[in-house]
Parts: sequence; structure tokens; C-alpha cells
Amino acid sequence: MNILATKEVSKHFGGIKAVEGVSFKIKSNTIASIIGPNGAGKTTLFNCLTGITKPSKGQIHFRDRDISGLPPHEVAKLGIARTFQNIRIFPDMTVIENVMVAQHARVCYGLLSAILRSNKFRSREAAIREKAYEFLELTSLQDFAGTYAGNLPYGSRRRLEIARALATAPELILLDEPTAGMNPSETQDVMNLIKTIRELGKTVIIIEHDMRLVMGISDWIVVLDHGVKIAEGPPEKVKNDSLVIEAYLGKEISH
Repeated sequence: MNILATKEVSKHFGGIKAVEGVSFKIKSNTIASIIGPNGAGKTTLFNCLTGITKPSKGQIHFRDRDISGLPPHEVAKLGIARTFQNIRIFPDMTVIENVMVAQHARVCYGLLSAILRSNKFRSREAAIREKAYEFLELTSLQDFAGTYAGNLPYGSRRRLEIARALATAPELILLDEPTAGMNPSETQDVMNLIKTIRELGKTVIIIEHDMRLVMGISDWIVVLDHGVKIAEGPPEKVKNDSLVIEAYLGKEISH
């Protein structure tokens, strides 16, 4: 079953066609990658999928529901979460507080309960903290729970963004360059984490420039060049596609 499908999605900024007529389908419980050279339109496409940018035309369907043009908070409520190329944590909050904040999108107590700190509020907050700690364990950040997020090492900040995205209880999680700036060991840790997320029954779509990671982890790959989809398919097909080699890879990738 397809969890996400786009049909002729385009995004224009004046005369600039950042994304033009992109169509693809992503099956549930898979790892997919969107690749392409710098300026290919990958992040713009992510922005369209998550409501940050409204498509100029085309349709986006999430589990057969048209979400084209919905605002980000509505997209998140439906079960889509994302991270950003530029890390967007709350540096002056602790690591566990960063993850707790993400869960508040789905809390069931009202403002008055929060102000009065009712029994319902305290019980729910305790449950949120416990669940947040589980996400920290999943991302190997449990030892940093009480640390201010701004004091984390770079690679740990990246994992915190993933933990926070998971805390919104998504079915689909979009990761924008999750290993950017990481060393090989940190990159391997993130690869293992992405596989674990898929094992939890979730679907993952990543934008990534590390082709060894992409080819080693992806079930499906979509390739963009100048905003246009030039290829898609399983890794073996994509890495040997002449258009892909010419536009981006430069040569075939050896494992």
C-alpha cells in the first residue's frame, strides 16, 4: 500500500521552477531517498510535502487523503514529521524537554488544567516524560536527558532532532540530510537508527548526499535534477541509470 503519492507537483518562485511536475509513489514501511545535485529542488519538495510551502500546482496524497496546501500543523497531526537540513532544536531547553515539547501536539488536557496543574495535567506530564525518555533511549541520548540541548555534540543534536520528530507519533518521517557533517562512525549510527525506525513500522524518506548510505539503506530512490524527476527505482537500477550518472553521480558507485 502506498503511504505517499505526488502527482505533477510543482513549485515556482517567480520565473524560477524549483520543482516541476514531480510524480512518485512511496510504499508503506519502506526507506526511500530523494537525491540530486545541489539546487535540484529536494528540500523545496520536502517543504511542499510538509506544508511549509504550498505547491504551485499538483497534488500530494497521504494515505489517499489530499494534503496539498495544508498548513504544517495539520500535516503533522495527520502523521507526517520531519527534520531540517539546518538543525532546529531548542538550545536553552534540556534534551528531554525538547522531546517532551513535541508530544504536546497530541495532549488531551486544556489550558486551564495546565495553569492549575490539575491531577490530569500532572499524570499526563509524567507519561509524556516517560515516553520522551524512551525516544532518548532509541536514539542513544538517554545519558544526556538533563543536558541543555545547545551543549550537545553536533552528531547528538542531529539524533535529538530525529527523537523529537518521532515524539509526534508519525507514520511517515522525512529526514533532510540526517548525516550532514558527521564522521563515518556517526553516519553508521544514523543508518542503524533509520533501519530501526523502519522496523517500528514507520516509513522514512531521506534527502542525503552520502551515496554509500543511500545505496546501502534505500528500498526506493527518486532522483531530481533542476527540479525535474529524471529517474526512480531500486538502488541497482538508479545507480546504473545513464541520466543519473551524467547529472549527479559522475560514475557508477561500487559497494
